Amino acid sequence: MLEVGDAIPAFCLPNQDEEEICFRDIKGRWAVIYFYPKDNTPGCTTEACDFTAALPDFSSLDTIILGVSPDSPRKHRNFIEKKELKLTLLADEEKELCKLFGVWQLKKNYGKEYMGVVRSTFLIAPDGTLAFKWDKVRVKGHVDAVKEKLAELQ
Repeated sequence: MLEVGDAIPAFCLPNQDEEEICFRDIKGRWAVIYFYPKDNTPGCTTEACDFTAALPDFSSLDTIILGVSPDSPRKHRNFIEKKELKLTLLADEEKELCKLFGVWQLKKNYGKEYMGVVRSTFLIAPDGTLAFKWDKVRVKGHVDAVKEKLAELQ
């Protein structure tokens, strides 16, 4: 997993509208990149809705929010429409960005082991380095914690 101070690796992924979003396009601003396991699941829906509700706060801090999961652009579009989200969601179907950030890990659930996304959030500074990270995120209260840390670091 990336550590605070590490340079963010270059990446390009399609968003929900199949438009390519690249790190070079957002570098120079504060950014929150949050990784989540799957669209339309309870925890992921709560997290996406919480980030959507907080968008005005992040905008006032000149910060962009990007959600990333292995779902397809089509699934992201459906998720956004169904839940009235205002977020940009990136489709990492090959799990390349998940692996670069170290969030594609072995997970255990009900005695089964499988590979999956560990819910994690990364706060990226305008210079393109990792300013702060949260791994194994618990959804409740997380967006407020991200806002507080962002305000503190700016």
